[in-house]
Amino acid sequence: MRGALAASAALSPRRKRHFNFPHPLPLSRRERGARYIVGGLAMASKFMLCSFKTCPWVQRAAIVLQAKKIAYDITYIDRDNRPDWFLAVSPHSKVPVVVINEKEALFESNAIAEYLDETVAPRLHPENALARARNRAWTDFVPSFASTISSTMYSDSEDEFRTKAAKIADPFGKLEDALAKRGNDGPYFNGPKLSLVDAAYAPFLQRYTFMDRLRPLGVIERFPHLAAWREALLAEAAVKASTVANIDAVWQENLIVRKRWLGTFVSKDVIGAALVE
Repeated sequence: MRGALAASAALSPRRKRHFNFPHPLPLSRRERGARYIVGGLAMASKFMLCSFKTCPWVQRAAIVLQAKKIAYDITYIDRDNRPDWFLAVSPHSKVPVVVINEKEALFESNAIAEYLDETVAPRLHPENALARARNRAWTDFVPSFASTISSTMYSDSEDEFRTKAAKIADPFGKLEDALAKRGNDGPYFNGPKLSLVDAAYAPFLQRYTFMDRLRPLGVIERFPHLAAWREALLAEAAVKASTVANIDAVWQENLIVRKRWLGTFVSKDVIGAALVE
């Protein structure tokens, strides 16, 4: 388990009482979430996922939960007013956090994905050790890939946007090369079956798609393998079920709230259409 034990925090009964640990759902309107019973399957363990509504790193964990048909609760944290109970179980004050059986808290999306894959069937990692290692190597590229997408998305000016958008082709090219050499016909990274590496990239390819709709970038069209992978991931049921229903509108409103340059292109019809995280 890659870092899962290091990225966990025990919730003592005293700590749970002191911080009013929310069960089954918090009372705050901004923290009110939903319960996902995927495919009617209830697990022996209880999982509660802590999230911001537009966080792609949380979405990565949610994709794994959905793909494994794990029942879970979701609690939305107010980014600007993070409750004490959350700060007590999230050492970096970030999401995602998964609370297991109201006792253990696991943080960091990669640790969460690895833990779920080791403890709940079916396995999403390849059975072959070499393929599994290569998947993990490409998963380690996700933060760099995500940074390029996010920094472009949250640019403060047109000049900054253009400068950062020009850098997207580099990580796209690296992924294109990896997909071309993967030794299968897809549609996913390892072939016909969704894997952890797919779950890791899907949220950021989705954010690129949102950004491309507002200001066409013309980048992904130059990388046919990546474009096909993106289409397959966005059509995947586990990916569709991993966000709030109106994620595109919520994402656009978030641009406005953050006063980002892309927010100036958001349609007036979108404003007020969704609660901002």
